[in-house]
Amino acid sequence: MTTIIRIMRPDDANIAGNVHGGTILKMIEEAGVIISTRHCNRQNVERCVAVLARVERTDFLSPMSIGDVAHVSAEITYTSKHSVEVQVNVMAENILTGAKRLTNRATLWYVALSLENVDKVVEIPSVQYTSPEQQEEGRKRYEAQKLDRIETKQRSEDIILPAINVDRQSKEPCTVGYSQSSLIHLVGPSDCALHKFVQGGVTMKLMDEVAGIVAARHCKTNIVTASVDAINFHQKIQKGSVMTVSGRMTFTSNKSMEIEVFVDVDHVTECPKGKAPAVTAFFTYVSLDKEGKALPIPMLKIETEDEKRRFEEGRNRYLLTKAKRMAQIQNIQ
Repeated sequence: MTTIIRIMRPDDANIAGNVHGGTILKMIEEAGVIISTRHCNRQNVERCVAVLARVERTDFLSPMSIGDVAHVSAEITYTSKHSVEVQVNVMAENILTGAKRLTNRATLWYVALSLENVDKVVEIPSVQYTSPEQQEEGRKRYEAQKLDRIETKQRSEDIILPAINVDRQSKEPCTVGYSQSSLIHLVGPSDCALHKFVQGGVTMKLMDEVAGIVAARHCKTNIVTASVDAINFHQKIQKGSVMTVSGRMTFTSNKSMEIEVFVDVDHVTECPKGKAPAVTAFFTYVSLDKEGKALPIPMLKIETEDEKRRFEEGRNRYLLTKAKRMAQIQNIQ
């Protein structure tokens, strides 16, 4: 078990005092990479470092505020030949009262890369299971995420053209083009870990920032991250590369909005290869009033057939998630 404890400061939060979802995601990934790297080096003669490959759907169960203390606990729950599953729980502590509440649960998958040869995937030492049933459940989760990663990589051929210096006065509010946003980031040493490739948590924080800008431009109110669909990392992003993080609105319901985020990488220090998709995910945001109650979301105005298709796909994801949540509630009852 690995635990990270840190107090939330003003630069971790938005103007309303709610901690950014990207800040939480970065802490989750930091705990995950520490425990998985430690595990992978316990029995391996060849030194290696764990690299994030995927984050399963993550729900933000309760907002965290400035002054709260975050307790991020990570535990390894399954290993395959080349993958490590890490389960992470995040608790928020009010240090004035001592009260704690669960804010996040997350599942992350890592692979181990050799420090001598970053293109070499190192075998993972096995973990001890309490029962054969526990191992079998882990194997099922592994197979499911592996299949989903393959399908997502095939869909990642779609692109978002960077939206830099957009003339929003020429665009109608509540359209995809009006709120679409991009961020360009040069990967420096502070973004990287031992292998000189960007840490997954850094990328997720940038993705959440862009998604938050899209959400705020769409509804012009205080917004918070409600959930993040599976985040898939398709390739390593090395130091010196230029990351283009772009987001666009895909779907709105009465109380939530879905933003698709792409990360493209340009290896500017190498021979020109053009941009390549590196990470993809869907972020869901809600809008809150001053008392923290959910506000209605303006309906997304559809202008093209592609936007209509993406809207329907978003609606299907929304309905599927809603059905799963209702089923979980009924099982608890």
